[in-house]
Amino acid sequence: MDEIVHNTLSINGLTLHVAEMGRGPIILFLHGFPECWYTWRHQMIFFARHGYRAIAPDLRGFGDTTGAPISDPEKFTTLHVVGDVVSLIDAVAPPDDQRVFVVGHDWGAIIAWSLCLYRPDKVKALVNMSVIFSRRNPSRRPLETLRGVYGDDYYICRFQKPGEIENEFAQIGYKNVLKHFLTYRNPGPLYLPKGKPFSDDPIALPSWLSEQDIDYYTSKYEATGFTGALNYYRALDKNWELTAAWTGAQIKVPVKFIVGDVDLTYNAPGAKEYIEKGGFKKDVPLLKEVVVMKNVAHFSHEEKPDEVNAHILNFFKSCFISNCSAL
Repeated sequence: MDEIVHNTLSINGLTLHVAEMGRGPIILFLHGFPECWYTWRHQMIFFARHGYRAIAPDLRGFGDTTGAPISDPEKFTTLHVVGDVVSLIDAVAPPDDQRVFVVGHDWGAIIAWSLCLYRPDKVKALVNMSVIFSRRNPSRRPLETLRGVYGDDYYICRFQKPGEIENEFAQIGYKNVLKHFLTYRNPGPLYLPKGKPFSDDPIALPSWLSEQDIDYYTSKYEATGFTGALNYYRALDKNWELTAAWTGAQIKVPVKFIVGDVDLTYNAPGAKEYIEKGGFKKDVPLLKEVVVMKNVAHFSHEEKPDEVNAHILNFFKSCFISNCSAL
């Protein structure tokens, strides 16, 4: 990773770690859980070579970004994180063009959807992966709904009690925990039974994930722990409370969506129907394409980087040529 430049920026009370590479129009890459900027290594190299400036921050609570009050999950709402992202765009984008291309995955996709809701003026176009847009339901609190559908052992429910799952992860070992998450290929929901969240079966790494990759992620979580990352899940109900003003709002930037057919998010109840029967297009009227990658799981941009890179490049090229006006 010698060609990737690492900087820190003072933003919103944080010391924000930012990796970047290349020159040209900015593509802002937003990572998910349990990752950091490193998840975008393949994309950064590719797009730098194709005339773009690739920028990938560690979001608050992750990696080498410091300063977030991890003891307070309510400081990890989408409003807080989008505030960080907007401040980052203000800092890196040229004064005469404060809009950027955005790519998001997992929690990064949720943050990207939220960025497009709150500040569409900052986004030229969006490629989101794995997590579809979720319109706010004013009559259903998120955690109550998830517990009702999946039960208490569902991973998001298990993440809710501060300290509990962190202690279990520490006993298992960060490296083993990350191996389990990053190699998960079951299209069904992820359950983490209390006291024994993972099986004892040995994990064989797939060809796209090396021991070096695992070691990099492990080094970051050994330094910070998991609390900052888990706070995103612990702020779900607070997000719901704070975003009543956006009930019924649409995403009004050009969008391409990519998901693997083995991704647990694609196989969640109602997801395929939402995508295929018009709900997604209604909520995201400038949705131009949905790509369902065959035999690909959650981390599509790591598992199939060449295919994902081509999809992103083709979409942003069409946007750049037309200045997005024709989309």
